[in-house]
Amino acid sequence: MTISFLFVALFVLMFIGIPVAISLGLSGAMTILFFSNDSVRSLAIKLFETSEHYTLLAIPFFLLSGAFMTSGGVARRLIDFANACVGHIKGGLAIAAIMACMLFAALSGSSPATVAAVGSIVIAGMVRSGYKQEFAAGIVCNAGTLGILIPPSIVMVVYATATETSVGKLFMAGVIPGLLLGVVLMITIYILARVKNMPALPRASFKEIVTAGRKAGWGLMLIVIILGGIYSGMFTPTEAAAVAAVYAAFVAIFIYKDMTFRECPKVIVEAGKLSVVLMFIIANAMLFAHVLTTEQIPQSITAWVVEQGFTPIEFLLVVNVVLLVAGTFMEPSAIILILAPILFPIAMQLGIDPIHLGIIMVVNMEIGLITPPTGLNLFVTSAVTGMPLTRVVRAVSPWLLVMLAFLILVTYVPFVSLALPNWLGM
Repeated sequence: MTISFLFVALFVLMFIGIPVAISLGLSGAMTILFFSNDSVRSLAIKLFETSEHYTLLAIPFFLLSGAFMTSGGVARRLIDFANACVGHIKGGLAIAAIMACMLFAALSGSSPATVAAVGSIVIAGMVRSGYKQEFAAGIVCNAGTLGILIPPSIVMVVYATATETSVGKLFMAGVIPGLLLGVVLMITIYILARVKNMPALPRASFKEIVTAGRKAGWGLMLIVIILGGIYSGMFTPTEAAAVAAVYAAFVAIFIYKDMTFRECPKVIVEAGKLSVVLMFIIANAMLFAHVLTTEQIPQSITAWVVEQGFTPIEFLLVVNVVLLVAGTFMEPSAIILILAPILFPIAMQLGIDPIHLGIIMVVNMEIGLITPPTGLNLFVTSAVTGMPLTRVVRAVSPWLLVMLAFLILVTYVPFVSLALPNWLGM
C-alpha cells in the first residue's frame, strides 16, 4: 500500500501540472504523514543533510565554469580548431560540429550548455555552407548529449551522490563510451556525406591547424586540469570543479578578453539560477529517496525481482525500457535520484557492476534529452535556430536509431564502460 500510494501520488501531482521537484517532495511528505511511523520532522533533517553533501558542491562550480566558457568565446575557438582538423573531409563541417561538441562537453559537464554554445555558432555556419538546417540542427542536438557522458558530467555527480559510488571512477568510465559515441556519429555522417555528396571545406594547412590549436589551447588545457588533477590525486572532483570555475573566469577575462568585469555578475547570476533550480530538484528527490529507504521499498522490490528469477540480461532490458519511458517526461537528475536507489540494490544482488549501471543510466538520460515531449535539448535547439519544435523533433528522429543501437552496446558489453577504470586499477 505504501509503495502504491507513493508512486501514484507522484504521478498524479505531475499529471496535474505541479513541477517535478515539488511533486517529489509532496508525495514523500504525504506518504510519511499517512502511512509511516516516521516523523514528518525527519524530512526537515534530511533536507538539511542534503545541503551539507560535499559532492553536490561540484554541480554549481561546473555550471559556473560552463557559463564562463560559453560567454567567453571558448566555443568559437574550439569550433575553429575542429574545422581546421577535419573540415576538408566530405561532410567535414558536420564532423567538426561533433568534434566541437565532444571538446566542449569535456569542459562544461552539461548537455544543454553544449548545444547552446556550439549550436549558436555551428548551425548557421553549416547552413551558409550548403547544409540543410534540419540536418545541422539534428546533428548538434544529438551530439550535445555528449555533455553528460564525457567527463566531467553533472549527471554522473548526481548518480554518485545517490548511490555513494566514486565520482572519479564514473568519470573515467565515461571516457571510452563518450569517445566511441562521438566516433560512431562521425562515421555515420561521413557515410551520409559520401552518399549525398555533402560539401567540404578547403583543406587547412599544417600552420593553420597549429594556429587554431594554439588559440583553442587555453580552453583545451581545462580538460587536462580537470581530469589530470582528479586522476593524479591533486584534488577531488569537487575541488576540480572549483578550480575549473576560477580558471574559466581567468581565461575569459584576462587571456581571451571576450568578457569584462562588468559582465561577470550577469554570468554568475545565470549560473546561480541554474544551480538553484537543479539543487531544488535534487533536494526534493533526496526527500523522496529518504521515504523509499525508511519504508524499505528498494529491499521489497529487490526481493520480488529475485523471486521472479530475473537474469541480469532481462533485468537490464527492463531497466532500459523504464528509463527510456521516464526520460520522455522527466529531467535526468530527477530520474537518477528517484530510480537509482531502487535499481542499485537489485543490480548489486544480480552481480551487475554499479559503475556499469551508472553509465547505462547516463546513456538512457542522453536519449531522454532528445525525446519529445520534454527533451531539454529539443527546446534549446529550437531556441538557438528559431525552428519550430516539431521540425526539431523530425530532424533529431533519425539519430535516435543510432543512440538506441549504442545503448544496446553499452548495456550488454560491460567492457566498454569498465575497461579504463579496471586498467587503471580504480
